[in-house]
Amino acid sequence: MSDSPILKVRGVSKFFGGLTALNNVDFWVNAGEVVALLGDNGAGKSTLIKCISGVYRPDHGQITFNGHDITGQAPMAIRSLGIETIYQDLALAENLDVGANVFLGKEKKKRLLGLIPVTDDDYMRAEAAKALQKLDIHIPSLRQKLVNLSGGQRQAVAIARAIYWNARLIIMDEPTAALGVPEQRKVLEVIRTLRDQGIPIILISHTMQDVMDVADRMVVMLRGRVAANVPRAEATVDLLVKHIIGAGEMS
Repeated sequence: MSDSPILKVRGVSKFFGGLTALNNVDFWVNAGEVVALLGDNGAGKSTLIKCISGVYRPDHGQITFNGHDITGQAPMAIRSLGIETIYQDLALAENLDVGANVFLGKEKKKRLLGLIPVTDDDYMRAEAAKALQKLDIHIPSLRQKLVNLSGGQRQAVAIARAIYWNARLIIMDEPTAALGVPEQRKVLEVIRTLRDQGIPIILISHTMQDVMDVADRMVVMLRGRVAANVPRAEATVDLLVKHIIGAGEMS
């Protein structure tokens, strides 16, 4: 793992009217690092992620990615640099198959009889299969519509899509929520695989066991500020919970 940050957030603040959602936040992610972003509801996690992914423009501060200033850039511009965000709702089309979802919005076309443009479903499924294989994920039939897949399989398709389009940093919002235990384990395996491939991850999770299993570092937010930055070697569930509820400030 490199100690050179691929993502740097410096002094970022965000206000909504009289509400301070982020207050002078410093945050960074190193290459090949899994950083857990923790905090209670309203702590500022989602606002920080939305500033990084371009949904919100920070009112103060700077965000750089691979040396590029991305502060306030549009989401599509930020995605084009390789930052992919996988939200809880996954943003997948349940009425389409796996290949079509990996290529959603970037469909591969071919010409029927050399004239009529149609989607090249076989090509998209074959490419989707390569992305899934890279993550060591097996889905029996890529012709299935997503509505027929399990929650873990859908999560895998969302991750495969990010990988296929050359993600260089992946933000995952509660990736194991509403999954059964075997599927939770598989998603955590995928996170480890991505890290081994050098792709850094920001993991938002309320599941402490997941965090302890895969995170290299834990950043706790409280009332719009960074309350703690804890390396895995020093982390315990009790310590993290204290920081999340604000008891760490009193110790």
